[in-house]
Amino acid sequence: MSEIQRLREIVSKLRAPDGCPWDREQTHHSLLRCLIEEVSEVIEAIDNQDDILMEEELGDLLLQVVMHSCLAEERGVFNLEKVAQGISDKLIRRHPHVFDKDAQELTSSDEVIDRWDQIKEMENKNKETRGKKNTIFKKLPPKLPALLFASDVYKKVVKHNLESSGQWSKENVDELTSGLNEEVAGRMLFEIVASCCHKKIDPESALRKYSASQMEHFDAEKYS
Repeated sequence: MSEIQRLREIVSKLRAPDGCPWDREQTHHSLLRCLIEEVSEVIEAIDNQDDILMEEELGDLLLQVVMHSCLAEERGVFNLEKVAQGISDKLIRRHPHVFDKDAQELTSSDEVIDRWDQIKEMENKNKETRGKKNTIFKKLPPKLPALLFASDVYKKVVKHNLESSGQWSKENVDELTSGLNEEVAGRMLFEIVASCCHKKIDPESALRKYSASQMEHFDAEKYS
């Protein structure tokens, strides 16, 4: 028996009528906080370059995947095998330059990302799009932390060559970029957060709202 299968059977036992009262009570929604916390702990282990802790935390994160898969299996919608099959099929489909000997060879990460996006867009054309507005920010994860959300929005803006029409100072960005490194960036971000605290402003909310406003601004320019 593989260790993955062993883990699945342990979780099934915990969810059984004679299993653990806490595990039996859990739902997809009740486990959301656990999922977020486990992702955060994996990130911390990676940031600290702690391989031993990362192995442990990845196990905790894997448990969340197995738990959600078992809950879905109980509802008869999918199971862990389908989850693994889905991502395996997607990886093969999105990497023809690796798995299709007749596909065009790609030699850089940028080419790979562009091909990934092209294939993804083709796949999405066959999905239901009624009622959805046109946007250049398709498929950005909706629940990203604000910093990651802002980063993804900005990358899309750059990709579409729209930097000059943003509602921010490109000159300020260029000036800040000069001499910037990880330590300086961390200090500057911390100082902004500290200033927000003094003004009783939630920096997470402020950045998310501004990033969302820029999405609306660029989409209005392009599609109005």
